[in-house]
Amino acid sequence: MRILLAEDEKDLSRALTAILQHSKYAVDAVYNGRQAVEMSRNNAYDAMIFDIMMPEMDGIEALRQIRSENNYTPVLLLTAKSEIEDRISGLDAGADDYLTKPFAMGELLARIRSMTRRNTSYTPKKLSMGSVVLDTEEQEISRENSIRLAGKETKLMEYLMLNPEKELSTQDIFSHVWGNENSDTKVVWVYISFLRNKLQSINADIEITGIENGSYVLQPIEL
Repeated sequence: MRILLAEDEKDLSRALTAILQHSKYAVDAVYNGRQAVEMSRNNAYDAMIFDIMMPEMDGIEALRQIRSENNYTPVLLLTAKSEIEDRISGLDAGADDYLTKPFAMGELLARIRSMTRRNTSYTPKKLSMGSVVLDTEEQEISRENSIRLAGKETKLMEYLMLNPEKELSTQDIFSHVWGNENSDTKVVWVYISFLRNKLQSINADIEITGIENGSYVLQPIEL
């Protein structure tokens, strides 16, 4: 799992990064809200952790921008303040949870696990890109006509549509779609091929680019 950490206190950032990496998370660390917004646009994350008080752009404003771009990645806010107004502002901006400094590292890890488990409850059941609509409940994708998807096809297409125009590695896709199942990463290429055929069958105006064992990008078709 991959986490974006935005914390301007560099000693704390290094400590948090070390603990998260020890807990088997991949971590991208940045030091202000503007960098966090840019990283969220270019990469897929399982969770984001933002300090509220940061230079250039604070954590709440960064969160507002990220949510305005239809990014539903769960976000945990860190704050040195305990005032109720800060909690309300963060939750209203789209935060999933918050922690007040100082905090126990065990609690931080537990909050991350909780956020990522329940994230699917907040993801829209219908996703769209271009003229293509994915209905995750009905397991159906449509444009000029519609076609049913298998369970893993739906989960893979959902992950791609939640991260449009981002490079997603074979390993990232495998981890999100197949998790701990006893499968080989070659299955990713097989299901990418299935989805490509189904996108063609509905005359989609989006496509999945990439080669076997590489990275894949869901992007508009250039006319």
